[in-house]
Amino acid sequence: MDYIKEFSYHIGWRSRSRRPGRHKSNQRGMGMEFRGHTTLLSYPDPRRIDIRQTIRDPMEQVYVRIFNQKSATPVFVMCDMSGSMQYGLPHTKLNTAAQIARSVAQSATRNTDPVGFIGFDDALRDEWLCTLSARPHSILELADRLENHLPPEVGAAALMDSARLLPRERALVFLVSDFHMPMAQLEAALLLMLRHQIVPVVLWNTAEYKNLPEFGVTSIHDPETGERRTLFLRASYRQRILDTFTARRQAIEDLFMKFDMQPFFVEDQFDADLLTEYFHQYVAA
Repeated sequence: MDYIKEFSYHIGWRSRSRRPGRHKSNQRGMGMEFRGHTTLLSYPDPRRIDIRQTIRDPMEQVYVRIFNQKSATPVFVMCDMSGSMQYGLPHTKLNTAAQIARSVAQSATRNTDPVGFIGFDDALRDEWLCTLSARPHSILELADRLENHLPPEVGAAALMDSARLLPRERALVFLVSDFHMPMAQLEAALLLMLRHQIVPVVLWNTAEYKNLPEFGVTSIHDPETGERRTLFLRASYRQRILDTFTARRQAIEDLFMKFDMQPFFVEDQFDADLLTEYFHQYVAA
């Protein structure tokens, strides 16, 4: 297997997990973030006795310092596996999605975070579900299968069902798709995921719209409906296609920003360093 490049990420909230990790949390523990004082009877850890606070108390109570530990947080990859995800040259969007899944799994493991995977098209399928695990092996194996997967002519109607599989505990979710789906369907799914931190990863390929011939006859195949059309391309028609994709991109950005979710666009190639920059720029530490 090729070297898997990791990226740095952080969450924008305090984890409630009792499992130790690398994120700020509200759980008492052996961390370095001072939380306050309490009595030794309430928190019986003599190593934390605060002499100064103790001698100030007229009631002669013994006080200890309490700290917040750093905790783990669940990380998920939710991946669109509809027919349009097989599109792309020289490699498909699913190839790129597999690279992203590997990078997320490796990065989450480095952060001691459990990671899971949910794949969806018009239905949820058990073979594309991976429960939360502290080890990345299952997702790495799944990514290998994903890279070679040839989806049938289906859409992404199960996105809402996928959202219902997320845990009650707040999670970091990488939602990977080309988002060639009805905007109302996408908005309804986002409403179900508001308690989580969503990173929308938008996969587009320049072969879809930029690398079209200037002039000539071409055949268009809709990979989700199976419909085929023959088009006579000329400069004005090609410009209409470009304008349509520009408008679609703006609509996607507007919808996600409505929920304060900054989309991360990936065109042709995934660069883990750019995802690190995304977290530094858009996610408050």
